[in-house]
Amino acid sequence: MATISNIKSDITSLSEYQLRELFNYIGEMLTLGSSDGSLNKEFRESRFSKGQCCPHCESTSVVKNGKLKGKQRYICRSCKKSFNDLTKSALSCTKLSLQTWIEYVKGMIIGLSIRKNAENVGVCVKTSFYMRHKVLDCIRAFMGVGDVDGIVEMDETFVAESFKGNHKKSGFKMPRPARKRGKQVKKRGISNEQVCIATAIDRNGNIILEPLCKGRVTYNALERLYEGRIDSNSIICTDSHKSYIQFAKDLELDHKKIARGHYKNDIYHINHANSLHSNLKIWLYRFRGVSTKFLPNYMSWYKWLQSFSSDKEVIKTKNMLIHSVIPFVDTKIKGYKERVLKLL
Repeated sequence: MATISNIKSDITSLSEYQLRELFNYIGEMLTLGSSDGSLNKEFRESRFSKGQCCPHCESTSVVKNGKLKGKQRYICRSCKKSFNDLTKSALSCTKLSLQTWIEYVKGMIIGLSIRKNAENVGVCVKTSFYMRHKVLDCIRAFMGVGDVDGIVEMDETFVAESFKGNHKKSGFKMPRPARKRGKQVKKRGISNEQVCIATAIDRNGNIILEPLCKGRVTYNALERLYEGRIDSNSIICTDSHKSYIQFAKDLELDHKKIARGHYKNDIYHINHANSLHSNLKIWLYRFRGVSTKFLPNYMSWYKWLQSFSSDKEVIKTKNMLIHSVIPFVDTKIKGYKERVLKLL
C-alpha cells in the first residue's frame, strides 16, 4: 500500500511537465470529487436550495418513496407522480454513468464537435447530439434571457437560416432550393433567408443574445425582446437604424446614436457589441453550420462561456454540470425531433 512518504519520494523524480499533469489531476479530483456520491450531493443541494419540491408541479408536499438502483425516489402528494433528484434535468432518462457525462461536458467546454466528443466518451454520434442538447436546453433555462442596465450597447448580427439535420424521410420539405456545399445566401443584402440575432451588452458584461426575427430588425421585435429587460434609467448606444430610434422613444430611454462613419461619441460606442459579434462568428464557424431551430441553445452556450470565461476548465466543467441539473426541463428525445425555432 502506498504511503505519503513513498508518494513524496516518487514526486521528486517527476519532470516539470509531469508535475503539472499531476497537479491538474489532483485539482480535478478535489473539484469534481473522487466519487459520484459527492457530486450527486452537490446536485441535490444546488437544485433544491430553496427546499425540495416536485419537478412536475413544483409542490413542496413530497415524501420519500423507496430506492431504485441505489437512488432515492420521492412521490408528490399533490400530483401523485414519482421522481428522483435528477428528474427533468440533463442527467435524467440516461443509462450513461456520471463519469461519462463529466467527460462529455469537458469536451463541450473545449469545443469538441459532436463526432469528436462521441469518440471521446465512447457513444454513437446520435447519442452525442442528444447529450449536447440535453445539456444546452438546461443551460438555456438556467441562464434565461438576461437583464442589462447602465450604458447599454445594442446592435444586431445575422446568420444564414439553416435546415441542417432535417431529412426527407421525416416528411420535411425544404421551403427554398438547397444551398449546395455550404454556398452563401442567394438573395443580396439582408433578406428573410437570414436570422437576426439581437445583442445588448452593458459595461458590467451582462449580455442579452437572442435570435429575434428573420430579415431586418423592426422596433416591434425590439420591444418584444427588451421590454422589462433594460433598466428604465439606462443609456442605450446604437447605430442610426430607425428601429432603435422608435424603440428608445417608445420606452422613454436616453439614446446615444453613433452616426454613420463614426465609431464613438465620447464614452458612448458599440465597440463591445461589435467585438462580441466577431468572436461569436468565429466560435460558430467550428460547427460548420448550426440548425436554426437549435440556434437559441448555441446563443445560451456562448453566453454561458462568456460569463465563466475566467474560470479554470475543471471549474467550468463542474459548473456546467450543476447548472444543467438546477432547472426543471423536459429533456426527452421526442422533443428534439419535433422542435421548431421559437422567436421571442
